[in-house]
Amino acid sequence: MALRVYNTLSRTKEPFQTVAPGEVGMYVCGPTVYSKSHIGHMVGPVIFDTVKRYLTYLGYKVSWVVNITDVDDKLIVQAQKDGTTVKELAEQVTADYLDCLEALNVTGIDHMPRATEHIGDIIAINEGLIEKGFAYASGGDVYFDVTKADSYGKLSHRDPEELQAGARIEPSSLKRNPGDFALWKASKPGEPSWDSPWGPGRPGWHIECSAMSLKLLGKHFDIHGGGLDLVFPHHENELVQSESYTGVPFASYWMHNGLLTREGRKISKSDPDTIVLMGDLLAEYETDAIRLLLLSSHYRRPIDYGPTRLGEIARSLGTFHHAFVRFKELTGESFETLEAPARRRDETPAPEEVAEHRRRFLEAMDDDFNTGGAVGELFEIVRVLNRMSAGLSAGSDLAGYRAGMVVLKELSNILGLFARLPEKSTAGDDALTGDLMTLLIDLRARLRKEKQYALADEIRNRLTGLGVTLEDGPEGTRWRVEPKR
Repeated sequence: MALRVYNTLSRTKEPFQTVAPGEVGMYVCGPTVYSKSHIGHMVGPVIFDTVKRYLTYLGYKVSWVVNITDVDDKLIVQAQKDGTTVKELAEQVTADYLDCLEALNVTGIDHMPRATEHIGDIIAINEGLIEKGFAYASGGDVYFDVTKADSYGKLSHRDPEELQAGARIEPSSLKRNPGDFALWKASKPGEPSWDSPWGPGRPGWHIECSAMSLKLLGKHFDIHGGGLDLVFPHHENELVQSESYTGVPFASYWMHNGLLTREGRKISKSDPDTIVLMGDLLAEYETDAIRLLLLSSHYRRPIDYGPTRLGEIARSLGTFHHAFVRFKELTGESFETLEAPARRRDETPAPEEVAEHRRRFLEAMDDDFNTGGAVGELFEIVRVLNRMSAGLSAGSDLAGYRAGMVVLKELSNILGLFARLPEKSTAGDDALTGDLMTLLIDLRARLRKEKQYALADEIRNRLTGLGVTLEDGPEGTRWRVEPKR
């Protein structure tokens, strides 16, 4: 199956075709850096990092841009509350954001421009839009006139009157029409400002992204991404001002990820109980658990977060940790350093069952980057490998088993998982632990054979209390140590 991508603009899945053969330009809206990162800020970066990983795996050369909005009303207000400058606040919060990206293995961002670095580009676009009749200056501000663009509303699929009726529109006596939006704002005393043909001021929110994407990716690029909440007004305004300025299509594919909720409630600063800072989560959970949570459903669906859900995912990682420990016991190799193909190939020397799950994994990713389906296949692969390893020893023929582990590494790399394993494995990685578990499993099996079920159940229950899970199957009993929260 060739890659297909759902396009918000057409509301359909479309075959993926790039502007330039073999190359992909991708722009994803980044944060307004006025407060520390919470888990909601990581949804887009993790999803689009995985999108880039898969496109690279398919052989594309990808240039990925994530902007930083470092001048904005929210920054001004927060800096005043904190008794600091907008620049200092932006630098502090940006550093925290970058630390969180690194922790979650978001490695694919090629450019991270700041809005304040592109003031000249922003002014030039404003001048061009005024010259073309799409914008006007008024009282030191510059506004885009939504009545001048026939295509306004095509991304959110509503006509301009509906958009204006449903939008939170900033009132201003300087506007010609209520739905006109600011491209440039005259600065108030004490606010950051730059000289412009319309007097001292600063850019509007939407124009920043147009300036940075056009500068780094060109007039027409391939993918524009962001959260579903950005479709209107941000992306609608960004699209119309960009295409009005250049006269050519802006982005070929508009991809919007579902929003994060906490136990059914939208994560919002107006509801403080929903906010969970990334620093707190990273101190409590493995980073792979957080990344896996954000990839565990299709990117266009809402992601529901809660301690129960994240705890379940963290415990499920024990299945992988057991596989990594067993692989080292049998081969002497570390899963972390195992080399795997970085480009897609149709065939694999892995056992048939592993190869089939690999095929389904790639099929899911080809279907609009369905990471939820891909994650399910990854779990199936590790279960197959754990069953295989139970019947092997260091002297066995390990070629098929090792080829299966290479597939696990290949597909884990696409999802950005298991790049850095815990220093102390949760699977119990010393020989004594393994021998003791074998003894207990054999004893339990003998008790069951002798129909002493109460004692056999007590062994299982006591082990469960210690965080050890037993799994009975046709090939025997397997065990794993669940990660502690």
